[in-house]
Amino acid sequence: MTQADSAADVGTVLFVDDEPNILNALKRLFRPSGLCVLTAPDGHSALALLATEAVDVVVSDMRMPQMDGATFLKTVRERHPQVERILLTGFADMASAVSAVNEGGISRYLNKPWQDYDILTAVKDAVERGRLQVEVARLHALTAEQNAQLKAMNAELEARVQARTRDLQMAIGKIKEANEALKQNFLTTVRVFSDLVEMRSGHMAGHSRRVAQHARALAKVVGLDETATQNVMLAGLLHDIGKIGLSDELLAKPYNTFKPEERSIYIRHAERGEAALTAVSQLKAVYKLVRHHHEMWDGSGFPDGLVGLAIPLGAQILAIANDYDGLMQGQLTARPLPSREALVYISQNAGKRYNPELANAFVRMTSEAAGKATPGIALRPGMLKQGMRLVLDLIHPDGYLLLPKGHVCDEDTIVQLRRLETSSGRHITVQVEAPPRGSAP
Repeated sequence: MTQADSAADVGTVLFVDDEPNILNALKRLFRPSGLCVLTAPDGHSALALLATEAVDVVVSDMRMPQMDGATFLKTVRERHPQVERILLTGFADMASAVSAVNEGGISRYLNKPWQDYDILTAVKDAVERGRLQVEVARLHALTAEQNAQLKAMNAELEARVQARTRDLQMAIGKIKEANEALKQNFLTTVRVFSDLVEMRSGHMAGHSRRVAQHARALAKVVGLDETATQNVMLAGLLHDIGKIGLSDELLAKPYNTFKPEERSIYIRHAERGEAALTAVSQLKAVYKLVRHHHEMWDGSGFPDGLVGLAIPLGAQILAIANDYDGLMQGQLTARPLPSREALVYISQNAGKRYNPELANAFVRMTSEAAGKATPGIALRPGMLKQGMRLVLDLIHPDGYLLLPKGHVCDEDTIVQLRRLETSSGRHITVQVEAPPRGSAP
């Protein structure tokens, strides 16, 4: 350990006095204290020492040539404020003492001749006090630095969290968009499958979509959750897929005109529909509804002759929606029935063919909706504009789906529809959302 390290450990005191014997006496007194003792004969010499040495306490005489104690201590306070200052004088000069206190900022005032214990205690206390003040200042500075670092770290962390949150929100948004796109593509694919049957015969055009719409509306009315309602709607679109293998002649005949052998062939379409959809895992809940959509409440239906609540609820709903549209299209009776007569048929068969609660709910729902205008406006392709949204499926005159409900028209859509209208020689009418009042369509 060097002398400087030792002095730093035990403390250093600088005595300033113009009398050598005073300085020698102080050296002898403080030698056993363990403190490092420095001396200077005047203020200028003492300031030179302070510029090069680490001093804890200065003990200065008042009466000195060139620079008195008050002036010296004031200078020490200005240049080295961390050094403790003590005034030692043999003159009872109150004005000088006051000056030393006010200008030099001394911590103690001792008289000559001193009491050894008093000066030893005063110096040691000053050393300890000075070191405590330095330590407090160091800790304050360290705390301020750490607080600044912590604040910077918190700001950086917050910025990272915000950036990460934005990234996650963007990722979630993209996932939602992708899922929605997959859902829409899946629904479009299902609609295309349902069109395969309807393309077989013009009189079946739109039947599956209407059944799906009626079934979905009834499912909502009776309180099915979103998933169950979606499954009922999908089953409505696909319920006749088993008919794809039936002959055109059989498809064109009303059910009540079938011969026994024709009826035997026809009733197998529900099982064939289930078999056709079994390979699609996403339709597991749907193909069971397809199988049972011809079951009747009294057990006289097919293919399994289920009775009452043994029939899946979605299939009970589907049976009502299917028969309602079939009655109006003439698929069940010798002639097409208007909506009012079809609803009477549904009501009369509540408890026989249909769940009575569902039948009554369907009749109320359909009766309340009767007479309401078709939403939106009907436009020819030449009047369409980009951004217009379809409010109904667009069906080709031959019965297959051209554009699904909700499709937003773009330039390519409009061009293709114009070409189709020209090449087919038939008018095409597109039902789109009505523009806000005061704006041109």
